[in-house]
Amino acid sequence: MTAEPVGDRARDERRLGLSLAAPSFLVMILVTAYPLLYAIGLSLYNYRLTDPGGRTFVGLGNYLVILRDPLWWSDFGTTAIITAVTVAVELVLGFGFAAVMFKIVHVRGPVRTAILIPYGMVTVVSAFVWRYAFALDSGFVNQWLGLGDFNWFGHRWSALAVICLSEIWKTTPFVSLLLLAGLVQVPHDMQEAAMVDGATAWQRLWKVTLPSMKASIMVALLFRTLDAWRIFDNPFVMTGGAGDTEPLSLLAYRQDVSLVNLGMGSAVSVLLFLTVAAIAWIFVRGFKTDLSRLRGQ
Repeated sequence: MTAEPVGDRARDERRLGLSLAAPSFLVMILVTAYPLLYAIGLSLYNYRLTDPGGRTFVGLGNYLVILRDPLWWSDFGTTAIITAVTVAVELVLGFGFAAVMFKIVHVRGPVRTAILIPYGMVTVVSAFVWRYAFALDSGFVNQWLGLGDFNWFGHRWSALAVICLSEIWKTTPFVSLLLLAGLVQVPHDMQEAAMVDGATAWQRLWKVTLPSMKASIMVALLFRTLDAWRIFDNPFVMTGGAGDTEPLSLLAYRQDVSLVNLGMGSAVSVLLFLTVAAIAWIFVRGFKTDLSRLRGQ
């Protein structure tokens, strides 16, 4: 019996995946298409709610103003810093928690529940908790660390550190769940063969465990990068964007809600959407390439 060509198998898997995802994809398109198209339409106008009659068509003028403004690039850099720091730390900590949950047998349920508690908390609530913990007047962190009256939210880097810490604390359990799913799939016979060959624990980690988890690692990396790039709650609650801590999502909110400049706010939102789409495209392309290599295609 001849084996099925690799190309035909990949084509059948792609067709099956599209068939299974099509209903959800169509529903998602119906729900998101109108708001997205409406936002794109608004972004082409100079339109303020305080002056409804002064609505004028400016084409790509709003986009040019945004891309020439140093504030956009400053917020872009702030978003990139938060994303890079939180995702990198969460991958390391998430793998550690996944290894603990994988190894523990007798009290596995309570341990997994304890690890997942932060993820079950509402983001705004956890942001307020971290804000009060590091507050100058009511916080206890300065007292524990002996820092006196140090104002964490009065300096850019310390404020960003608190924002990143709160984000890491909140979402690391989600990453650990995704990595645990990959850790379970690592072939046990490969681990045993590496041990027989005399490989150390560190060598087994880099040569056997992580390569076998590549798919789950990339999924966790994709989900968390997209989520972190759209961060809003923690900066909004803790600093309100003051002190150069404003991410792109908060910039869009300030233009739309605070300044009621719907044209400019919609343009910022569309640019934010395009950056998210670009990041997703890069990761998906890399994800497909790595999966093809793992299958030997």
